[in-house]
Amino acid sequence: MAYRDIKYSARAGVATITINRPKVHNAFRARTCDELIEAFHKAAWNDAVGVIVLTGAGGHAFSSGGDQKVHEGRYDGRGLLGLPIEELHTIIRDAPKPVIAKVRGWCLGGGNVLATICDLTIAAEDAVFGQVGPAMGSVETGYGTALLANIVGEKRAKEIWFLCRRYSAAEAQAMGLVNAVVPTARLDSEVRGWCTEILDKSPTAIAIAKRSFNAATEYMRGIGGLGAQTVALYYGTEESREGVAALLARRRPDFRGARAGMTKKAARKKKS
Repeated sequence: MAYRDIKYSARAGVATITINRPKVHNAFRARTCDELIEAFHKAAWNDAVGVIVLTGAGGHAFSSGGDQKVHEGRYDGRGLLGLPIEELHTIIRDAPKPVIAKVRGWCLGGGNVLATICDLTIAAEDAVFGQVGPAMGSVETGYGTALLANIVGEKRAKEIWFLCRRYSAAEAQAMGLVNAVVPTARLDSEVRGWCTEILDKSPTAIAIAKRSFNAATEYMRGIGGLGAQTVALYYGTEESREGVAALLARRRPDFRGARAGMTKKAARKKKS
């Protein structure tokens, strides 16, 4: 695959996969996900690679999640939601080697879910974490909710999703979402140091350990698949469409008004 939305490099045992859409804060569309999936497969099954680093280009964002400019009831590609995000989540978990999220700047929405799924997360001091789904007519029904609750606790995970607040790198580290926080200038060297430590260890032992960790939460894959069916239906509602429309118009969404309009429309249809 010729990459347009990402960059891939492999050197000295480390594969680096970079979401390369800085003009949209590294938001991902269907093509981005397809390229990421291909790159993760390339790195996952290459015996010369011992660690995979996922990051974002430009220095201002790891990823702001799904690109809402290509979301009109569904995204612009294949799969149930027009976005093969479940496949991307699966290969990050199935890769038999550690995946490190290297985070600068915004890490929001689907980007925050990616960082959650990665085995380790190392952040610059300027990193900002959070969820945005309920604020814009979307939600993540698998690892982004269930695995997040495993990591930070259910009460804090509900806070993250229900309030859609922003959290500093230090706050994210305190709740267990981030392993280490360093000054921005030291982020690259810090990640290299972690990679070097990992590369000194037995790759087979690490692969077994990762599989073992994943086994305890594998049921979440099924929950996510079931939930995606529901989200696909939700994306077709006026309530969800209101979130996207408000974002593009840069106004405050009126979800309850959209929902009330749906109820009135259904009632009129029933009478007729």
